[in-house]
Formats: sequence, structure tokens, C-alpha cells
Amino acid sequence: MDSVVSETAVSLGVSPFVEPAEDLKSWQTDRTRAPVATKIVVAGGFGVGKTTLVTAVSEITPLQTEALMTEASEETDDLTSTPGKLTTTVAMDFGRLTLDDDLVLYLFGTPGQQRFWFMWDDLVRGAIGAVVLADTRRLKDCFPALDYFESCGLPYVVAVNHFDGSERFEPEDVREALTIPTHIPVMIMDARRRISVIETLLSLVGHALDVTPE
Repeated sequence: MDSVVSETAVSLGVSPFVEPAEDLKSWQTDRTRAPVATKIVVAGGFGVGKTTLVTAVSEITPLQTEALMTEASEETDDLTSTPGKLTTTVAMDFGRLTLDDDLVLYLFGTPGQQRFWFMWDDLVRGAIGAVVLADTRRLKDCFPALDYFESCGLPYVVAVNHFDGSERFEPEDVREALTIPTHIPVMIMDARRRISVIETLLSLVGHALDVTPE
């Protein structure tokens, strides 16, 4: 019986070692179809919610490079707005999200501190665009990311991660404060909510398609 099951699975293009309950996508069972894989970078200042965003939306267990913060970072990492933060990303966060049967997003979260910016060139290579996270309590922290993506010409959107207890601003107010061009989407989102993150990623994909030459 096992051999019959295996032969049937192989004839359908399904690995006999995959459990049926895994709810396979159509592109996983049809060898004539391959999903379009796209790379997206998530950037922003220290403690703005990049790791939270990737974790909230990833359909796989996200790869994280979190390290405990020590006294050595007290002079460089401002914890005023995030007093409960105990860890920090020292390399990148990585996650995956399937948006329809033929579109897969691979998410790469950058480290926020200046001492890790040297890794950005490698992380953004091959990306279709970037999400720049902003915190209205410290908008200046996202300027380095904005300047970086402007200089390298990578499409990006600005997503204001609304923290509990912080004042809520309209997107156009944030656009004016950051002097962001009118063609770049600016939105308010919650990095903890999956649907909110997906809406942000969809906005980025649409924006990248609009501004990237054929």
C-alpha cells in the first residue's frame, strides 16, 4: 500500500514525504508553474519595529539575529522611547510571505544602528523595494534610510508604526515633516498586526511596479 501511495504522489508531482495536511500551494504541486520570488527590505531606525513586522507576517519561523543589549551600548542606543527593549538585531531578520499562488515575498529586516549600516549594500542587492518604518516620536531616526534609498534609486514606501500611547498623525502630516515626494506612498500601520503589514507590503509592490521601468 505504501508503494502505491508513493507512486501516486510522484505521478501528481507531490513528494511522498510531505504530509497531506500541509495545505500545499498550487505552484508546489504543478511543476510547470514557478512562483515569482521577490525580495523586500524592511529598514528604519533602532527599535522602530522591523523585527516585529517580519515576525508578524512570516509564514515560516523567521530567522532572527537578536542579541541581548549590554552596558556597552548605553552611550549609542537611545532607549527613551522603548524602555522595555532588551535585544537588538545585529545582522538581519528574514521571513517569507506568499501573496497569491504565484508571488512569494522574501523579507529582509536591516539592523537599525549606525554601526551596522555597512551591511545594507549586501542586504538590498536584488530587492524590488523597501519599507521604511518610522516612529512619530523620533522621526529623525528614519532619515538615514530615506537618504540611502533615495541615493541608490530603490523604490520605497514609508510606513508609520503607530505605538500605543503615541500621538497619531495623518499620513500627509508625516509626508510634510519628512519632506517626502508626493508619488511615494505614506501610510499608518501597526507592525504587530498581520493584515496591516500585508497592506503595507502590497502598497510597496504596487509602487515598485509603477516606478520601475519594464
